[in-house]
Amino acid sequence: MRLDPDVKFLAVVVNYKTPDMTLEAVEALLREIPDDCPSRVVVVDNDSQDGSFEQMRESVSEQTWKDRVDVVESGWNGGFAWGVNFGVGEHLQGDDPPDYVYLLNSDAFPDEGAIERLIRYLDDHPDVGIAGSYIHGVDGDPHTTAFRFPSVWSEFEAAIGIGVISKLLSRWLVAPPLPTENTRVDWLAGASMLIRREVFEDAGPFDDGYFLYYEETDFCLRAARHGWPTAYVRESSVTHIGSVSTGYQDLSRPTPTYWYASRARYFAKSHGRATLWLANLVYVAGGLVRRVRTTLTRRQSHEPRRHMRDLLRFHLRLGAPPRVHPPRPSDVQTPAWTVDEASS
Repeated sequence: MRLDPDVKFLAVVVNYKTPDMTLEAVEALLREIPDDCPSRVVVVDNDSQDGSFEQMRESVSEQTWKDRVDVVESGWNGGFAWGVNFGVGEHLQGDDPPDYVYLLNSDAFPDEGAIERLIRYLDDHPDVGIAGSYIHGVDGDPHTTAFRFPSVWSEFEAAIGIGVISKLLSRWLVAPPLPTENTRVDWLAGASMLIRREVFEDAGPFDDGYFLYYEETDFCLRAARHGWPTAYVRESSVTHIGSVSTGYQDLSRPTPTYWYASRARYFAKSHGRATLWLANLVYVAGGLVRRVRTTLTRRQSHEPRRHMRDLLRFHLRLGAPPRVHPPRPSDVQTPAWTVDEASS
């Protein structure tokens, strides 16, 4: 069964200092885009300043598929959402916009049939706005990428880390057991995400006020509020290495400041500042209980170093919030296509 030949497909891959891996991801992507699907791939270099842009542009110019791929510079390391918006904005605002926008991490590699199955799922479910893949590591182990929206109760469960509490609060777990079949979920990680054009038209672009983390959560929540649910497509499979650009895997390292900023932005923007402070209160309470428990039982704590202390310092500081985006160069302007806070 062939796909609708009128379906137009735009893929965006954001690069930051991983040019070789990014091009490997692009090659894997191109192999899996169906031949009968008009497509374009945009590789956005987020101001790597290490020669990534020049290296990728030169390498692409030597490939047989060079006419299908654009390598562009965003001019600023404004985060994942900034890079995505830079890559899709011109195309979605043009005279012939794509029907679907596909986001692929620079360290993710679509397996056989992955792209076709995502497209077919949205074709067959016109009421669904976003579809994401089953993600697994190079070792074959599944990565948790299908989630529920965060809530006050989920913050308490995450902080306290006690099995019996998690069972009592199971309906609020942000990361429940992965579905074993195609099903609707609240939100997905953006490692492999297909988005219907109408979602952008109704909910707007990604919020580039986030540097990293929570941008997909925010986007899926806004989409859901505009009547576009998200689906986890188990039959679409993608291999993912994970955290190559950020290095956010080592729990011996402190939590990056941008994680606290993104969490605060999400709760305050989506649910109000009162909910943010209630979430902070229960998170700290749960964390204290966890700290006492691990001390008494001499168990290892499974949270990043200084995590709770840094969260308190972030929220109880005096003065302006800390800067989590690097300074924007004077010649890089705010794009016209951005989130309208009043309507989101």
